[in-house]
Amino acid sequence: MAESDDTGSGDEAEGQKEDEKQRPWTRVRVLVVDDEQDLIDYLTLLLSREGYEVRGLNDPTKVLEELRSRDYHLVILDMMMPQMSGTEVLEQIRKIDTDIAVIVSTGHPNVDTAIASLKHQASDYVRKPFEPESFLATVRSALARKGLTTDPEAVLHQALGHAIRDARKGKDLTLKQLARRTGLSVSLLSQIERAESSASISSLFKIATALGLKMSHLFGEH
Repeated sequence: MAESDDTGSGDEAEGQKEDEKQRPWTRVRVLVVDDEQDLIDYLTLLLSREGYEVRGLNDPTKVLEELRSRDYHLVILDMMMPQMSGTEVLEQIRKIDTDIAVIVSTGHPNVDTAIASLKHQASDYVRKPFEPESFLATVRSALARKGLTTDPEAVLHQALGHAIRDARKGKDLTLKQLARRTGLSVSLLSQIERAESSASISSLFKIATALGLKMSHLFGEH
């Protein structure tokens, strides 16, 4: 991440966006929609092993009913289905939920379906057949953009970043000013606050000292 001048306004706005995304560690629920039951079974096994709670639907006409009956975090949606196209389903999903993450999958990618997916705010667009690790990375990335994780360590990083940002704001300091106090780069501090990078004990000590806090305060002990 490139280092830039920090007047306080840019990182405050970014901080607010990150605040809105902070969520506790939760069991992430995934809905897999595909007319091929074998693929549903495969993805259910793959995702369940990663700690996700998964349900499959091979009838796209039942997607809205399912989403209304239960709170899902991610939909993995096939583009080519006989009853309804993935584009039609995605359009319907967005009419009732503009926030849920949707990953569109297809064995026959083309410009039209890619544009339609982007138009209806698909989180990502993947090609069949899936390479497991690449697919799982796409899933994690889509969920991370929604502030969701199955990793308790990632939650700890989020909590630390949140505490540091709150303390910095309480001192009316910009990232640039905190960087000057700690000797750490603006880039690194920004990444720590956004939980994009883990902080070493040395870095946390410098940050806590610069903010006039005990290190335990950053871990929620007051």
